[in-house]
Amino acid sequence: MSRVRHERLCILSRQKSLYSTARLIEAAQALGASPIVIDTLRCTMVVGDDGSKLLYRGVSVTGLSVVIPRIGTSITAYGMQVVNHLDSMRVPIVNSAHAISRSRDKVRCLQVLTAGGVKVPRTVMANDTVHIVRLVDAVGGLPCIIKLLRGTQGVGVMIATTMTEARTIVDTFTSLGQEICLQEFIAESSGRDLRALVVGGRVVGAMRRQARAGEFRSNLHRGGEGSPVTLDPVFEETAVKAARLIGLDICGVDMLEGRDGPRVMELNSSPGFEGLEHATGQDIATEMVRFALERAAAMRNG
Repeated sequence: MSRVRHERLCILSRQKSLYSTARLIEAAQALGASPIVIDTLRCTMVVGDDGSKLLYRGVSVTGLSVVIPRIGTSITAYGMQVVNHLDSMRVPIVNSAHAISRSRDKVRCLQVLTAGGVKVPRTVMANDTVHIVRLVDAVGGLPCIIKLLRGTQGVGVMIATTMTEARTIVDTFTSLGQEICLQEFIAESSGRDLRALVVGGRVVGAMRRQARAGEFRSNLHRGGEGSPVTLDPVFEETAVKAARLIGLDICGVDMLEGRDGPRVMELNSSPGFEGLEHATGQDIATEMVRFALERAAAMRNG
């Protein structure tokens, strides 16, 4: 793609200094675009007879070519309103509010994936957790994984090796008003998983994440280490299919390596890619920005 001029690329992000945001700014500038970072929580949405407007710190925002949302889980609700509002203003957006919301609801995401033929770990969600033995049996017995429905970066993910542990974890989470699910423990993939980053229907980078000693969660934020990997075709196809089913243009797809092939754990609509860039040496930011600018050009010319 040739260098682009006069494209105003908006990044919805709380901070310019975040690694992924800073890299997107750098990539946009290198491609000749003009990046603008807007703090999602400082946006004001105006709807009236004269149309929709977006104010940022009281000033009307106009002339955006395309938007890349980087919506953290803690601001999902308001972030979705802002993304929907920009869509109503006919601004091209990479990752719709509907797709982001679908990916954030872990159980709904898994429902859509399984309906589309993508294998996932056996998962149970129940409001009535009194019969914990039945819930554990439903995911294949002990050990099992217990996780918050809206947790991120490995926070709120625990492993239960005894029924007493399972009951204690479930009772603790539910007493705090948290929604949880129980999930099958894939023993052969314990302590490691695969992260594939999908952009525009293709995998642009992948790594295997290995948990540190004594830890079963492989998240880099929890001390895990990432190493570059060339995905087996079936894993690559699964990642692309998962992104398509959920409707995400850009996402991280986390997969376990089961005996019978890939098992998709979840999709991240605002994937951090510092670890992936460092592990693979690939320019992930440029892949994202290039796709966004191509989306803007296609919508403008279509």
